[in-house]
Amino acid sequence: MADTMIVESATIGQRLDAFVADLNEMPALQMYALIVASTLVFCCALLGTGSNGSTLLGKGSTSTSKSNNITSKKTKEVPYSGPSKPAKKVLPPAASTPVCSDKRTPATPSSKPAVPSNLKELPNEEIAQLVVSNVIRDHELEKRLDPFRAVDVRRLACNTKLEALGNGGALEKLPSEPSLDYGRVYGANCEIVVGYVPLPVGLVGPLTLNGESVFVPMATTEGCLVASTNRGAKAITQGGGAEAVIVRDGITRAPCVRMNSAVEAAKLKVWCEKPENFAKLKAAFESTTSFGKLRACNPTVAGKNVYLRLVCFSGDAMGMNMVSKGSLAAIELLQKEFPSLKLVALSGNMCTDKKAAATNWLEGRGKSVVVEAIIPKEVVQKTLKTTVRAIVATNLNKNLIGSAMAATIGGFNAHASNMVSAVFLATGQDPAQNVESSNCITLMEEEESTGDLWISCTMPSIEVGTVGGGTSLPAQAACLEAIGCRGGGASPGENAQKLATVVAATVMAGELSLLAALAANTLVAAHMQHNRKPAAKK
Repeated sequence: MADTMIVESATIGQRLDAFVADLNEMPALQMYALIVASTLVFCCALLGTGSNGSTLLGKGSTSTSKSNNITSKKTKEVPYSGPSKPAKKVLPPAASTPVCSDKRTPATPSSKPAVPSNLKELPNEEIAQLVVSNVIRDHELEKRLDPFRAVDVRRLACNTKLEALGNGGALEKLPSEPSLDYGRVYGANCEIVVGYVPLPVGLVGPLTLNGESVFVPMATTEGCLVASTNRGAKAITQGGGAEAVIVRDGITRAPCVRMNSAVEAAKLKVWCEKPENFAKLKAAFESTTSFGKLRACNPTVAGKNVYLRLVCFSGDAMGMNMVSKGSLAAIELLQKEFPSLKLVALSGNMCTDKKAAATNWLEGRGKSVVVEAIIPKEVVQKTLKTTVRAIVATNLNKNLIGSAMAATIGGFNAHASNMVSAVFLATGQDPAQNVESSNCITLMEEEESTGDLWISCTMPSIEVGTVGGGTSLPAQAACLEAIGCRGGGASPGENAQKLATVVAATVMAGELSLLAALAANTLVAAHMQHNRKPAAKK
C-alpha cells in the first residue's frame, strides 16, 4: 500500500514538473487564457448543484471524492445566536411585476391591465393606486393629466410607497402648491416631479461693476454667506467699484473618435489643423445653429484615438446642446473624409464638463473673466476690520502657497464655489457646472504709492446662459431680471457675458470679505452669530 502511494506521488510530481515546463514555454496571452478558464471551471464547480439539487456551498450539501472514495458527512446548520438583525425595509414589488425565482429562466411577464378610458374622471386616490400597481408609469402622468394634477397624484402614489418602507408622510412638508409652474417644468427641467425645494434667496448689493450698480440674488442655506458677500460688495463699491472684462468666450465639446492606427490618427490631426479643412468643419458645424459659431478645433492624439476639442461661441445660451449638435455634424463630415473613422463618444472628457481639469484652467471654457478693484486702506480698516498688509499676507499664505501645497487645479481661492453655486441656483444655471465655473485665482497686492489694496479674480471657465434651461422658470427669470440680463441681449452673447462678469465680481466680493475675516480671526465669531440660531419647531 505504501509503495503504491509512493509511486502515485512520484507520478504526480513528474506530471507537475512537466506542467510547469509547459507553462514556461507557453506564450503570455495563452497562459492568461488558461488561468482564466481554470478559474471559471473552479467557480462553476463550487457554485454548481449537487445530486440532491442544493448548491455545493449551501447548507446540507453532500459531495463524493473519487480520489479517496470518502463521502463527506452532511453538515448541520448552526443557528445564529447573536443579536437579532433588524428587518430590512424593502418596497414590495408591484402587482403586475412578475417575480423571477430563477435568474437563468426569466418569468414570462403577465399581461398588463389596461389604463381606464375614463382616467381623468377618476379621483386622485384611485389614479395613485394605478401608479402604485404599475398600471400607469410615474413619468406618464403629465401625458395623461394636466401637470398640476399629475404632481398631486404622484405625491399620493409616492407616499403609499414610502409608507411601505416606514417613511409615510415624508413628503408632507415638501411644497407642491402651484407657485411653481409645472407646465414649464415638464419636458424641460425635471422628470417624475413631486414638488419643489424652496431655497432662501438673499440680495447682495449694490455692487458697482463697470460703472453700473447691480444687485445680485444668491440662493443658499449657508448662514453668513450672503452677509459676508454683501460686506465685500460694500467695500468694493466704497472704493469706486470693480471692472471686469471677458478675455475669451467659447463653450467646448470634445468628441472621441477612433482610427485604424496611430498613423491614421495623426493624419486626421494634421487634416483638421489646415485652415481650408477647418473652414469645411466650420460650415458643417454652423449649419445646425442660428447663433453658434465654431471658433477652433484642437485635436489631441492618444494612440488610435483623437479628441477633437471644438470651441463654439453660443450667444446668450450656455451652449451645451448647441455645441453637441454641431459637433455631431462635424463628425459626419469627417467620416466622409476618413471612412475608417468611428465615433467612440460625442463627449470624450477633454471638453471638460462638470469635472476638475487642467484643460479648462489653461484653455478656458465658457466665459473667461478677469475682474479687479482697488480698496482704499481706510475702507479695509473700517469696513473689513483688518489691514492691507494682513489681508495680503493671508491671501499669499492661504490661497497661493497653501493651494500649491495641496496641488490644486484651479483652486487658488478661498471659497469661490460658494458664490458661484449661490448665483447659479438663483439664476437657473446648471449647478453641476459649478465644478469648472469655480476655477479661480485670487491675487492681492499693496499699492506702493498709496498703501491701498489691489485685488483681482481670474476665472477662466464660467459657464452661464440667460436663455434656455432653468432660466425660463419664473423665479429664476425674476432673479436674472433683477441683475438686468434676462433673456437674449441686444447683440448675441451680451447678456450672458454680463452675467459672467457679475458672477466674477460677486466671487471677488466674497473672497475679499472671507480673507479679511481670516486675517482678523473673526470667522468663527461671525458664523456663530449668523448660522447657529436654534431652528424653530413647528
